[in-house]
Amino acid sequence: MDGEVIMSYLPLYGEAALLTVKLGVIGIVFAIIVGLFCSIIQYYKVPVVRRIVSVYIEISRNTPLLVQLFFIFYGLPRLGIPTDAETCGIAGLAFLGGSYMAEAFRSGLESVDKIQTESAYSLGMNRLQTMRYVILPQAMSVSIPAFVANVIFLLKETSVFSAISLMDLMFTAKDLMGMDHNTVECLFLLVSFYLLILLPISIVGTVVERRMRRAGFGN
Repeated sequence: MDGEVIMSYLPLYGEAALLTVKLGVIGIVFAIIVGLFCSIIQYYKVPVVRRIVSVYIEISRNTPLLVQLFFIFYGLPRLGIPTDAETCGIAGLAFLGGSYMAEAFRSGLESVDKIQTESAYSLGMNRLQTMRYVILPQAMSVSIPAFVANVIFLLKETSVFSAISLMDLMFTAKDLMGMDHNTVECLFLLVSFYLLILLPISIVGTVVERRMRRAGFGN
């Protein structure tokens, strides 16, 4: 392993890591919004819309992100909808992640005892107040392990962004290996940067889960 090669590649990997994190974070934020919206619809069993959400979840979870990206990147322009690579990456991650987040949040919502909802109604709370102050705080604590696992999964899925010519970590590694043939150094940096991104999330998620359970939530 050549240390000079690694040092010369660091700026390129740093830029690629920033792009990976930026697209990943934006995509995950949208995935959380979509997932929470879908889980609430499923929890309240909203007629018709619930069926649409179920179809979306099944399609999203049972098709690869790469196929979804190709459909968005190459298919939408043919329908007259202009787009770009970064927007496609974010949209694909939100589409895939929304279904996984929906299932994680739904399991948390369904873990809250019905008697708590009935008690909130008896105290004069409306449906929105009950969801905000009674159900969601408990549901989110139960959903933390699945939520953290989904965040890590979605950040790793950004590796397929290279297929639509985004200069993420994977694209940079493949590009440098093709040009300079320094395979060991390129793979070492690739693994190192993914660890730098994902390991802190895993550690923080574990700490938060333990503290929430110690405080009495999620039991």
